[in-house]
Amino acid sequence: MPSAMIDTIVGPLSVTEQDGAIIRLSWQQEGADRTELLGRAIEQLRAYFAGELTRFDLPLAVAGSDFQRAVCDAMFAIPFGETRTYGDIARDLKAPPQPIGNACGANPIPVIIPCHRVLGANGLGGFSGAGGVETKVTLLKHEGAAGLLI
Repeated sequence: MPSAMIDTIVGPLSVTEQDGAIIRLSWQQEGADRTELLGRAIEQLRAYFAGELTRFDLPLAVAGSDFQRAVCDAMFAIPFGETRTYGDIARDLKAPPQPIGNACGANPIPVIIPCHRVLGANGLGGFSGAGGVETKVTLLKHEGAAGLLI
């Protein structure tokens, strides 16, 4: 599967595509493929980290159950610089918060699908990307969403 890499404030990120959609973003140093879609993804990530892009516009394909995709859709809908809680999403999807947290942690396309914008009721919650919660804090600070927490 074609992938491309970009260095960012949260470390090297690799974006992978399959069948015309982005399927994964990971903290790896791998991939130097050049496709139109990967080029768009790298440019949008570059613009996001430069503070010039607040919403990604890429075809995404989330592997997993209907529930996993619904949680990813809910996360994708959270605007730049805003946060929601696991409980907020649970209420919207009529599901318990713990499976919401599990689905957030299984997000295959973090940053682009902004799981870092989902917080616990009384704290930051977790983050499954490299660097854990510190990376989540960096992303929230980058978006100006961390004022009340940090």
